[in-house]
This record gives sequence, C-alpha cells and structure tokens, in this order.
Amino acid sequence: MKISSDVLTRARDFIYQNGRLIDRRRFEFLWGDGSAESVLAVLRGYQNEDGGFGNALESDIRCPDSQPVATEVALQIMDSVGVYDSNMLDGILQYLESITVKETGGFPRAISTLNAYPHAPWWTTEVDGVASLNPTGSIVSYLYKQRIRTDFYDAAWFKQTVAFIWQHMDQVNIHDYHDVIQCVNFLAQTPEYEKKEAYLNRIDGWLSNSSLIERDPKAEGYVHKVLDWAPTADSYCTKFISQQDIELHLEYLLQGQQEDGGWTISWPVVSEACLLDWRGWITVERLRTMKSYGWL
Repeated sequence: MKISSDVLTRARDFIYQNGRLIDRRRFEFLWGDGSAESVLAVLRGYQNEDGGFGNALESDIRCPDSQPVATEVALQIMDSVGVYDSNMLDGILQYLESITVKETGGFPRAISTLNAYPHAPWWTTEVDGVASLNPTGSIVSYLYKQRIRTDFYDAAWFKQTVAFIWQHMDQVNIHDYHDVIQCVNFLAQTPEYEKKEAYLNRIDGWLSNSSLIERDPKAEGYVHKVLDWAPTADSYCTKFISQQDIELHLEYLLQGQQEDGGWTISWPVVSEACLLDWRGWITVERLRTMKSYGWL
C-alpha cells in the first residue's frame, strides 16, 4: 500500500520546525540528499572524552555524562545509516571496557551521575556497578554486527560480557519486552551458531505461544505491539506476525500522525524540550517503518 505524499511532507515540516539536528539529518538521509557522513558529523557532538555518549542523546536522560543506553543509541544510529565510524568506535570500546562490571561482566543499565540532572524517574539509579541485560545485549549485538573493529573480541572484558549475556538469558523475564528484545538482538548477531540455536528455539516458543506480542493496535497500558517487535520488514519477529496484523498496525500507526505532522509518545516526559526531542526521533522512526514496509 502506498500512502499520500502529504504524510511525508507534513512530517518533514514537523521535523524541521521542532526536531533536533540529529533527527533532521536522519530524515535527510532517508528522504533527501543527506549522507551517512552528515548524520555521523552531528552524532560526534554527543560523544564525550571518555568515549561514551551522553548529552541527552537518549532524551529521557538529560545529563551531559556518558551513559550506557545513550551509547547504545549511538550504535543504533550508526547501524541505521550503514556506517560504523572507526574513531567513534574506538571511543565506545574504551568507554565500555571502563564500565564493564568486573565481578560479572556486562554493563550497568545506567550510571548514577544522571541523578544530579533532570531525568525520567525510571532511570534513577541508586547503586552503580550492577550489570543489566538491558542494554548489554543490544550493545554487544551491534559490536558483532559491525566489522570495522574485531580485535577486541578476545579481550577479557568482552568475553566476560558475552558470558554474562548467555548466563542471564537463562533467567530472563519472558513477560518483559525489554529483556526479550535484548535476547533477540544478541542472538541475531552472535557468531556462536550452534549455541544460539537452542536459545532461539526457546524464544521462538515464547513469541509464538504467548500474548507477548500485543495484536490489538488500540490496546492501552504498558504493552508492546506488533511494530515494536517488528519495526522493519526484516525484523526477526516478523515471522511470528501475520501480514494482516502488520497491515492493521501500519494503518493504526498512520492514523497516529498528529495535526502538526509529527507523531507523539505515550509516556510522561521531563520537559517540553524532552517531548519535542522524542517526537522528532519517533517521527523519523515511524517514517522508517512505513518505508521499510513499502508504504512510503
């Protein structure tokens, strides 16, 4: 299904009127004359001297200091434009090694320096040095997916972190989207093919035999719907979703475009600036989804 070009025009106007520079560049990469390098040039401004990313790249964490989830977002952006910058990767690897939990491997969900700055309450961090599957699984998946730097795969900190992920997949909360998607992302990229087959079979069972994927596009509350699990046509989870459900959720997504041309979010925000940051990001992501499925 192809939809009216007015959808794209209105979204473009919203992004240029309200979006961050990083999201304007991401939009241009998708729909204009923008290049991957133009996206990366802006992304470099979010990287700190320690190699990690902060500066509200993850919009709910407004602190300047480096944070694991902001570093995950940076890797996601590089992946989305198909270019992993060598210099930024060098810094990321330096940062990740420095925050690896020495006793267990893995990276913390967040670092408590964020407590001194405005942030969403769910990011409040009382204790540092506790590893979390989220975002460790996805960060490692990106580090496997890129092929610019592979020398660190045998480094002690990285091997320990991979071991942490394998161990914690045995303890994952199968009702928690954030935990399960970390497993899915990691297993999609791990080179340990024989080992991952058993885990994929287990996760396939969860995804096909439970209500984990919310099929009702109008469902409210803390649910994760079809396009959360399969935001692009090549997503792993599309195999558990019918074409009819994909179309139904795409139609509902399209209806979510606001009068100002952007899409909005369903969770409370720290500030009006935070809301606009998120809306710019989400609007680009909605366009990416529709383009991937051939609607734009």
